[in-house]
Amino acid sequence: MKDAVVSMKHITKEFSGVKVLKDVNLNIYKGSVMALVGENGAGKSTLMKILTGVYLKTEGEIYLNNKPVNFTDTRSSQNAGIAFIHQELNLVRDLSIGENIFIGREPVSGNGRILWNKIYENSKYWLNKIGLKEDPRELVRNLSVGKQQLIEIAKALSLDAKIIIMDEPTGALTPAESEKLFSVIKDLKNNGKSIIYISHRLQEIFQICDDVTILRDGELIDERPIEELNEDKIIEMMVGRKLNEQYPRIETTVGKEILKVEHLSNQFVKDISFELRQKETLGVAGLMGSFRTELMRTIYGIYPYTGKIYLDGSKTEIRSPKDALNKGIAYVTEDRKNNGIIGGMNVMENITLSALKKFRGPLGWINNDKEKSSADKYIKDMSIKTSGINQLLKYLSGGNQQKVSIAKNLITEPKILILDEPTRGVDVGARKEIYNLINKFKSEGMSIIVISSDIPEILGICDRIIVMHEGGISGSLEQKDADQETIMTLAVGKDVHNNE
Repeated sequence: MKDAVVSMKHITKEFSGVKVLKDVNLNIYKGSVMALVGENGAGKSTLMKILTGVYLKTEGEIYLNNKPVNFTDTRSSQNAGIAFIHQELNLVRDLSIGENIFIGREPVSGNGRILWNKIYENSKYWLNKIGLKEDPRELVRNLSVGKQQLIEIAKALSLDAKIIIMDEPTGALTPAESEKLFSVIKDLKNNGKSIIYISHRLQEIFQICDDVTILRDGELIDERPIEELNEDKIIEMMVGRKLNEQYPRIETTVGKEILKVEHLSNQFVKDISFELRQKETLGVAGLMGSFRTELMRTIYGIYPYTGKIYLDGSKTEIRSPKDALNKGIAYVTEDRKNNGIIGGMNVMENITLSALKKFRGPLGWINNDKEKSSADKYIKDMSIKTSGINQLLKYLSGGNQQKVSIAKNLITEPKILILDEPTRGVDVGARKEIYNLINKFKSEGMSIIVISSDIPEILGICDRIIVMHEGGISGSLEQKDADQETIMTLAVGKDVHNNE
């Protein structure tokens, strides 16, 4: 019989009289990886926040090594050996890597002076553990989102926790970085550590997990050994129905050229040329460090450039995001927490923020009824799970926050919609809803660019794919000619014809 190091029994949690968890049980076993899966809003993060002392449970009991515990804050759970790697990055961007890893527990000398050399020396050890070669003195703000995620993992490992919760840890990682993480997880298992692994990437679960706990709508559906399940069965249990087609791409007759980029260059990209047509979904693939995001942020007016941009056949200048929005280009960032949403504002305020001029009356006042009606429409159309338009965004699940971020851009009625990692941290059911929305807007005449690290997603929803390597375009593929091997070959800078 397995040895449960943590048992959560009959956990119920209410917010303002609404039950978001209902009589949930969860076991975490010594030296094993427990997958915790469910749609966004199923209660996974709430359950973990109860375990780590962020929330207090309404009912139920928690046992650690067969002894009852009741953590009232995160420090007490950390002191008990539990580390939580959050889906949303919790790093201080203006501090160094080393400062972030040891923040709040800096080693000091006898007279209270911080031992900086020890911080950087110890940080280097943990960075090596996860395969990062960065200088611990480097500011976090200078790192990519993927590398920031790895810093979070190094920080958790440095706590020497016995139980490590990983919430979508590979969302921003390249395949090579993910494999390194999986290797670290296997080492942790071999050393008797216990992992709770929250992920919507089901193939990862079958690669590294021993057991699966499935939640739906705040209730426990089942706990099973991984060998008793397959992807289809897990999806069916998560969503309560069969999900027949994961990537519902539709064929459209592409129209005229909407966007043309010629010889675009700056400090990130070099001599970039491509075009985008009406009713087309263009995929942008490439490994981390290929500057996919920087290319799109350049087109959106965030970075200066040389070269030419044409919209509807006419040469144009885009020198700011305001320029881009006014010319019909919207951009949904990959880093929703820092650049896409405002957690302290409510759902309606976030959705309508980019298009307030649409709701102004003759005297400049906001027409509240019109604003509410528009927000309600997007909440309904995008199946955003919220108690209402006045709920603070920070209380929504990660996937529903992502939907709000997309809605905020759709409300501007763009001709071109750029989606940067649109389904990162989004469950399989919600992913399909986003894919269906992409299809809907494409069929209505919108042109869409999708940046994604998920190659099956790129292959599944895009009509054409460009692949980037070290700031340049290494290849362009029609959907019918593309496969995972060809994309990866181009992504590492090799020629697909002679493999050199």
